[in-house]
Amino acid sequence: MADQTIEHEKHESAAESLIEKITEKFHGSDSSSSDSDDEGDIKSAAAAVKAKVYRLFGREKPVHKILGGGKPADIFLWKDKKVSAGVLGVATANWVLFELLEYHLLTLVCHILILGLAIVFLWSNASTFINKCPPKIPNVIIPEDIVLAVASSLRVEINRALAALRDIASGKDLKKFLAVIAGLWVLSVLGACFNFLTLFYIGFVLLLSVPVIYDKYEDQIDAFGEKAEAELKKQYAVFNVKVLSKIPRGPLKAKKFL
Repeated sequence: MADQTIEHEKHESAAESLIEKITEKFHGSDSSSSDSDDEGDIKSAAAAVKAKVYRLFGREKPVHKILGGGKPADIFLWKDKKVSAGVLGVATANWVLFELLEYHLLTLVCHILILGLAIVFLWSNASTFINKCPPKIPNVIIPEDIVLAVASSLRVEINRALAALRDIASGKDLKKFLAVIAGLWVLSVLGACFNFLTLFYIGFVLLLSVPVIYDKYEDQIDAFGEKAEAELKKQYAVFNVKVLSKIPRGPLKAKKFL
């Protein structure tokens, strides 16, 4: 394990030194523009060295790109702290309202509609007595293209999930199968301890905290992940030798060719 840590540190130091050379090339004098071939070699060497640096789950793109980019990724990574705090505040208020205070969704919707209709009704009738214009109620119509786009996106994601489940159940990848079974078992245990709303809220809070922590301390987390992955591979090799290899398997039937 110590050798892997030393090797990882050597790769990082080599990558940093090469990146420093590149920056010196770019910020050098104008005469250095003629050495484009040398700069290309340094860039390729730096890319090769950085490719050897371990990244968690084989990550090649930045965290912002993995989260989809755009506004959702900015919210998850707290690029706009006011919006992220507002989203977290709304989620927390909903959890407190429905879980701690045991308020029901249908009751809340009915109360909001009653309050809104009463305010608009009183305002419309009182406008004649106070000499003010009645409220302008907008005519809300949901566009058909938005509904079709949402339905199409859901269809694509559902088909992708079904294809992934079929691929896992086909028995092609034993590691993926065991990982999915372990994940479902963990979810079943969590589901027995928490209800769906609490579990959803915990997942949402983790989504707003884990990516930003990883983005801030990715080098330290990647180094720890490399050690953990090496240990998991070692344990899986032992499990494969002691358990999986001893499972009896029937003889493969010869395929019939017409």
